[in-house]
Amino acid sequence: MHISRKKFIQTTGLATASFMVPKFLKAFEEKNHALVPQGNKVLVVLQLSGGNDGLNTIIPVRNDIYYRERPRIKIEKNQDISLTDEASIHPALKGLADIYHDGGMAILNNVGYPNPDRSHFRSMDIWQSASNSNEYVNSGWVGRFLDAQCKGCDKPTYALEFDDVLSLALKGEQEKGLAFKDPRRLFNSSQSNFFKAMAQQHHNHHEESPVDYLYKTMTNTISSAEYIFSQSQSRLSKAEYPNTELGKNFKTIASLIFSEINTKVYYVSLGSFDTHVNQQAQQQRLFTDLNNAITSFVKDLKTNNRFDDVLLMSFSEFGRRVSQNASGGTDHGTANNMFLIGGGLKQKGLLNEMPNLNNLQNGDLTYTEDFKNVYATILNKWLNAKDEDILKDKYNIMNFI
Repeated sequence: MHISRKKFIQTTGLATASFMVPKFLKAFEEKNHALVPQGNKVLVVLQLSGGNDGLNTIIPVRNDIYYRERPRIKIEKNQDISLTDEASIHPALKGLADIYHDGGMAILNNVGYPNPDRSHFRSMDIWQSASNSNEYVNSGWVGRFLDAQCKGCDKPTYALEFDDVLSLALKGEQEKGLAFKDPRRLFNSSQSNFFKAMAQQHHNHHEESPVDYLYKTMTNTISSAEYIFSQSQSRLSKAEYPNTELGKNFKTIASLIFSEINTKVYYVSLGSFDTHVNQQAQQQRLFTDLNNAITSFVKDLKTNNRFDDVLLMSFSEFGRRVSQNASGGTDHGTANNMFLIGGGLKQKGLLNEMPNLNNLQNGDLTYTEDFKNVYATILNKWLNAKDEDILKDKYNIMNFI
């Protein structure tokens, strides 16, 4: 059987995942080396794609400017859920409000970066690469963490993304995470006659060529797919999760955490939050999905005594403008809020001041906290990594963990 490189690249499913396969994924087969003891710290990154409106997420209830500038899309005071005297949360996020009041959640306001870019693609690249707005970097902050962890380590660290295509965030300079929609689908694809025939062809193929390299990558991915699937089933979560894509993803993440697979970072996305039109209905729908999935996840972790070992961090590439537009929505803005959820938080609740709506820059919120300070803190304190080496600069270490 002969297959051209073009045909190989065009093949869907497993081929998509295989191009993102890290070199060290062969270690998945070494089951004695892939397991880690309870207490392994795990980071779950939740990307709110499209630019979530932070002002309708955490509402500044004592600020008249908010209500004046959003006559049609404001969250009414009799609908929101109170967090503090100054802040409430969107009514669809009741489960998150309960987590907040139970001491399992922190909120960081006014997060952004200097000279913000309002392009979805460019701003997302900045967040995922952890670069400055005037830099163009081809590696991501999680990927560079993988690079750093795999220098002389006997237990390689993995990062898994629940998507068809690997994000820049998980692409290192040497190592990469693995992207797939579902472990079962990845495994089923790996068992097809087509891929098995390709793996056999590689076994009998001795020339070194680009296509040969692809065969080798595919073979490694097939073994990895089988192992990931088996681990996801070995301690399958018995908890009830919503029957949504996000709910299913969080159930798989929980199952893999319980299996003790050596995965330090899980990456999952929800969107689109690009609410130029009819914002209230779209944000309500997305927040209902987010609330139900995270609430089930946190309950599951607590039931299995793993909540202290997991930190969930949410982010969006930018916030929205303070004033509503003429279409019942909001346009691209700048600074935003981030959620931090976990049992290992040392600081809880609101970590800093609510947005100052009297101090806007061209109608946009002014950032007071660089997102790279959050990354540096998580890398240094949670993932036990050298943050300066990974972020290529020194940033402030915070105290929330």
